[in-house]
Amino acid sequence: MDRAARLAGPLAQCLPLTVPILSAPMAGIAGGALAAAVSRGGGLGLVGGGYGDRAWLERELAIAGDARVGVGFITWALAQSPDLLAVALDHRPAAILLSFGDVAPFAAAIARAGVPLIVQVQTVADARLAAAEGAAVIVAQGGEAGGHGGTRGTMALVPEVVDAVGAIPVVAAGGIADGRGIAAAFMLGASGALCGTAFYAADESLAHAAGRAALLAATGDHTVKGRVFDIARRRAWPADWTIRTLRNRFFDRWVDDPDGLKRQIDAAPDTIEAAARHGDTAVAPVIVGEAAGLIADTGAAATIVARLWADTTSRMAEVAGLD
Repeated sequence: MDRAARLAGPLAQCLPLTVPILSAPMAGIAGGALAAAVSRGGGLGLVGGGYGDRAWLERELAIAGDARVGVGFITWALAQSPDLLAVALDHRPAAILLSFGDVAPFAAAIARAGVPLIVQVQTVADARLAAAEGAAVIVAQGGEAGGHGGTRGTMALVPEVVDAVGAIPVVAAGGIADGRGIAAAFMLGASGALCGTAFYAADESLAHAAGRAALLAATGDHTVKGRVFDIARRRAWPADWTIRTLRNRFFDRWVDDPDGLKRQIDAAPDTIEAAARHGDTAVAPVIVGEAAGLIADTGAAATIVARLWADTTSRMAEVAGLD
């Protein structure tokens, strides 16, 4: 058995992959083409179910074609549009990932469909709940991640979750975008890594060209976490989770005046949407994580998977003498 097969083993028992790397289901960014490319590269790509746009989800699943992709949902948003779970299950996905909310109302239907349930958590308590609901895989997401997340750091959260959930494979997420991070995840007891920022600027990503350019010019120092963009997009996120993005002029203008922002958005509700359509990154959020400074170039998603995995195994061979 080669090194990749040995390391991918725990996840490969649950998921159709040969490389233990998953691409995050980034809302509006991770469409069918990106997910399919990651899966065809040996990992598992996840289509982002986002906030409940049925037409978008159906289109992107069609684009994924016959590739074995999974679908990720924002759990509290899925609770508002529960019919979307059936849309995803009808596609015979490789997995369903749920994050940010109570998975209990959906776990039984996913199990009946014979689809592995992946639950992303931000605390040890939620990891235990996920295990009790029958999660096949648990993603321990540190606060370094792009998009929404909690406050725990990846380095301490991952081994605590590993210890808490026993034999369930744990995938590390948050601030991981190169082989050093993935190798570290293995050392922490994880069975693989989920990466978002690493694939944000991939050729198959739906990110605007201006957003990709902003990512490539940024470091982790340029990211911020808060509620500005949730208010601006009128997203009623629960208090436990805030959003990490690149800092920009819009964030700086409103971070200390949320009430003023609410009044402005009520008066001009398309501000953020228009900026996003036109690639105005001074206003629209670029939703990436602290790993921004580790992204030096782009390319096809399958190439990114191969590059990440080659770097991982090289790093592990240097440290642990696997060769």
